[in-house]
Amino acid sequence: MSAPIPDLARHPAALRVRKLPVPVAVRWMAASGVCHTLEGPVAYAAGDALLTGVQGEQWPVAREKFLATYEPVAPTAAGMDGQYRKRPADVFALRLDQPLELDVPAAGKHLHGNPGDWLLQYAPGDYGIVAASIFDRTYQIVPA
Repeated sequence: MSAPIPDLARHPAALRVRKLPVPVAVRWMAASGVCHTLEGPVAYAAGDALLTGVQGEQWPVAREKFLATYEPVAPTAAGMDGQYRKRPADVFALRLDQPLELDVPAAGKHLHGNPGDWLLQYAPGDYGIVAASIFDRTYQIVPA
């Protein structure tokens, strides 16, 4: 059963966090397909970015969203395969103390998290799950 969608901006246990400028490998997809992420299968469209993170985990990001939130790392040019890093932006995060199943209809996603993982809210209706070991290497808590 899926949990109700929380607003982490109002959740008393949520923290404000910022992604560290850790480069990720990016490939621009020529055709639509499905990526097997840590949360399960996620569809992507031709032209979307497929990212590979610090532990080899992969996830797709829609082209428009990617270009608005990531920047190329030299010598990669914008829109080319190569290394990119997330532009600094604060988001809300909640460490899970029990398993979580969350349907996010606006994004067409079903998220699955385990105790110790982090639920992130990037914007209203935009959520993701980050495994604890990946979160520890790629995010920092923003002091209150």
